[in-house]
Amino acid sequence: MAGLFPHIYDTAMKPLEKMRFEKIRAGLVRKAQGKVLEIGFGTGANFRYYQNVERVDAIEPNPAMGHQAVKRIKKLRIPMYLYQAKAEQLPFVDNSFDSVVATLVFCTIPDPELALQEIRRVSKPGAKFLLFEHVKMDQKMMGKTQEALTPIWKKLCDGCHLNRDTLGLVKQSGWDIQKVTSHYDGLFLTIECQNPRVF
Repeated sequence: MAGLFPHIYDTAMKPLEKMRFEKIRAGLVRKAQGKVLEIGFGTGANFRYYQNVERVDAIEPNPAMGHQAVKRIKKLRIPMYLYQAKAEQLPFVDNSFDSVVATLVFCTIPDPELALQEIRRVSKPGAKFLLFEHVKMDQKMMGKTQEALTPIWKKLCDGCHLNRDTLGLVKQSGWDIQKVTSHYDGLFLTIECQNPRVF
């Protein structure tokens, strides 16, 4: 199923994107500035929303997703560079980026704690970190349902964890959280953070 997932991703996501995701993505991504790192660019759904940036370096570990994204780059006016790489092992030097964007990707990263450390390493002091993620819900019944469904969901959806507490992980990783906005009764969150100027 993992091999099929990149080819059906855009089709599966289209109703959600049209319903509200497009607006959420656009509002978040447009806050990125300067030199930008995108984590897990997937099929390139965020590419068209970048505006006041110098360049975007975007990573994605799944080569099939990367092939889908290449078509979207041709329509861009900003410099965009794609890398097949994992968030846990970023191919960039320390203090490289002014902004980092991650949308609907932390659910699939095998070691999110290590990924968050790496993202801080390559971010400049004061850099923005902008996330849009689905998370484990606070409601007890919904949280238990997410726990129960996660094993089969991971197999069907390229390693996606329905029960990941991404907000908690970001808090523990040392990022200064500036703003959290809940969507769909807390199933999705936008999280805006800043890299502390002193480690």
